[in-house]
Amino acid sequence: MATAEIELDAGASAHPSTLARFYREHERSIIGGGTLLAVLLIWEGVARSGLVDPLFLSSPIQIVKAGIDLFEGGEIWTHIQVSGSEFLLGYALSVAIGIPLGLATGWYRRLSYLLGPFIDALNAVPRLTLMPIIVIWFGIGIWSKAVVAFLGAVLPILIATNSGVRTSEARYLQVARSFSASELKIFTSIILPGTVPFIFTGLKYGIGRALLGVVVGELYAATAGLGYMIGEAGDTFQTSVVFFGVLIFTATGLVSVGVLDALERRFETWRPKAGAAS
Repeated sequence: MATAEIELDAGASAHPSTLARFYREHERSIIGGGTLLAVLLIWEGVARSGLVDPLFLSSPIQIVKAGIDLFEGGEIWTHIQVSGSEFLLGYALSVAIGIPLGLATGWYRRLSYLLGPFIDALNAVPRLTLMPIIVIWFGIGIWSKAVVAFLGAVLPILIATNSGVRTSEARYLQVARSFSASELKIFTSIILPGTVPFIFTGLKYGIGRALLGVVVGELYAATAGLGYMIGEAGDTFQTSVVFFGVLIFTATGLVSVGVLDALERRFETWRPKAGAAS
């Protein structure tokens, strides 16, 4: 009898610790998910209460219904394909140019002096003000929006990569040069691994800028795309469709950043744990 009581007490004491461990391991998801659920419930309640005109604020359930109707109609697939192509083209081009150019301008001082004024000037100019000339040059097809997405994403990637090279650990460089390491060896063994966190920071920030370029470009001049769909829905007061279009762009950004996070973790064993310093 005493033995059974001891086992029950042990099980009771172990149960809270198991729950506590589960909470610690999933604290971020639990808090974030709970907050999101609470916001959605409050949003739905406010929309159903009639305190706000449905013309200005749709409810989560109505947004889901609008999305189902759009997919059943089939036209949204064309908009997704167009916007996806514009985003992928612009973002891929920004990565292909931004990372190598950021590494080069960070590593070669004279090249930085040469290109620095142009990079600073382009960074200071709101890219959206270039839309009229971009449309004149590239028309209202996919390429004009891809160019806007490229211009939005390339500078964050380039500047972040450049900063990573410039803030490489000085001690490592001194030790490597004291052992007569070649510049190529220093670059591939110290500079490049140490720049990885900065590169991924630029890549993640560039995703949002590229998506913004796609949306604004399609709102400005387009015949298809999710941004065009949002603009048309706004003109006809289809609030639920507008929110659903925004939801698609939001989900795209979150998924893309999640993929980059997973990819970044694969580089953890390669890059130096000390990180970058001035």
